[in-house]
Amino acid sequence: MESKDCSSNFACALEYQTGIGNHFSSEAIVGALPQGQNSPLICPFGLYAEQISGTSFTSPRKLNQRRHVPFTYFFCPKILLLVCVGVVLVSIFSKNWLYRIKPSVTHEPFRPRIPRHEMLVSEFNQSNSSATPTQLRWKPVEIPEAPTDFIDGLYTICGAGSSYLRHGFAIHMYTANKSMENSAFCNADGDFLIVPQKGSLWITTECGRLQVCPGEIVILPQGFRFAVDLPDGPSRGYIAEIFGTHLQLPDLGPIGANGLAAPRDFLVPVAWYEDGSCPGYTIVQKYGGELFTAKQDFSPFNVVAWHGNYVPYKAGIFSYDLSKFCPYNTVLMDHSDPSINTVLTAPTDKPGVALLDFVIFPPRWLVAEHTFRPPYYHRNCMTEFMGLIYGGYEAKADGFHPGGASLHSCMTPHGPDTKTYEATIALGNEAGPHRIADTMAFMFESCLIPRVCPWALESPFMDHDYYQCWIGLKSHFSGLSINEDSRDLQNGKPIERGRPKKYWGEVIRRDMEQLQLTEDMTLDRKVWKTRITAED
Repeated sequence: MESKDCSSNFACALEYQTGIGNHFSSEAIVGALPQGQNSPLICPFGLYAEQISGTSFTSPRKLNQRRHVPFTYFFCPKILLLVCVGVVLVSIFSKNWLYRIKPSVTHEPFRPRIPRHEMLVSEFNQSNSSATPTQLRWKPVEIPEAPTDFIDGLYTICGAGSSYLRHGFAIHMYTANKSMENSAFCNADGDFLIVPQKGSLWITTECGRLQVCPGEIVILPQGFRFAVDLPDGPSRGYIAEIFGTHLQLPDLGPIGANGLAAPRDFLVPVAWYEDGSCPGYTIVQKYGGELFTAKQDFSPFNVVAWHGNYVPYKAGIFSYDLSKFCPYNTVLMDHSDPSINTVLTAPTDKPGVALLDFVIFPPRWLVAEHTFRPPYYHRNCMTEFMGLIYGGYEAKADGFHPGGASLHSCMTPHGPDTKTYEATIALGNEAGPHRIADTMAFMFESCLIPRVCPWALESPFMDHDYYQCWIGLKSHFSGLSINEDSRDLQNGKPIERGRPKKYWGEVIRRDMEQLQLTEDMTLDRKVWKTRITAED
């Protein structure tokens, strides 16, 4: 039996399986997995058999997930790693069999957590959140001075839908400065996609353990119990939560069989357990956006063996090294849509429309000719929430800092700030290939229209001057004259037209002569209307 208190050995002792969508199996003691059946009368070593289901029993086989592994996907400068604690991105039954020392049902009744957590929302309506089409941006939130663990440091920014109705999403952020002690967290509402921005996380789950650093992500599927330790001290990051569905790899379409995130780069944890008495151990469960607690006298991380495909990713828990993400980009002209950099997607019933996409903007080359290379000005039927892990973002020269965030809702215009636009066009059409380096930005994109929580709108970290970044955009319009000295341009080159070039004033005077009108006569509608006739 291995103790969880192996701080210095935590990372070096980690092992993973590879793949995504596989049926995995792992045992911390050889022979702990039953052979030939899932629930024998007596399990090996006197263990209890327990199943956790991520989809309904009668879901089509390609959708039915048995154990969902939380996963992490790393997008550091040289490492892009995705780690899960169960298989969350799978195309088969989503269920998992766990073989544990004591079953998870062995606890006292759940009671509302006191004091209440007032800043978590899972059902968005007019009573707890507001609609606004305004472009919003937040500065990085400061780490609290008071002792704050992952649960207490978690707060909702915005979202749509309802965990009760099993459709929707929520976007949270967290700040923490202490590890969870003698407690575990369980989210009954949906899957967590966690994006650390500052400070590493050591996450212990029922499927095993994983380390998640800034530049990596972790997926913790609905229903899994986990604990978060902070080996580097204070930590800050972003979380997307989805209700009623699971994340998966996007279809590649015309890209073909290869590219974007490769399945073999995902990692899944191996079985790890702890035994012994833990008096007063607390399970904190998020249920309908509210927190409840239950006491038990043992650690929930007592799973000696497991098999299935519903796991925290790195296998159910999976890790993905984001430096292994293979980005695609235009090689001739124009700017590709951001969807080309989708890492994971939670689809809806409508083909091509996502409940939530996770998109990254990693280091890459820009080579398009005669093209405005930063993201174009845009109004979108989707909603875009952006965060920055490190470095800068190509469309914002100022104001968007690592740890900050922005929200551009459905059909709200957005795009490069004034400095970025002016600096880009100043380079002209002869700008050579340019590599965007030392950056990692990301986007949560959803087809649903979000409502924003009041504490997010009233936050002292709200950037109330965000709109000013566009106010300086000036008109570059060259006028309506179309004479011989002013030719149209395409890709920076003049285009010859087949018609004569004239000033509009000349055109108007010519038409007046043909209609036998003087300038004074044009002010009398009765006169000029009688001079205008329709010709066949």
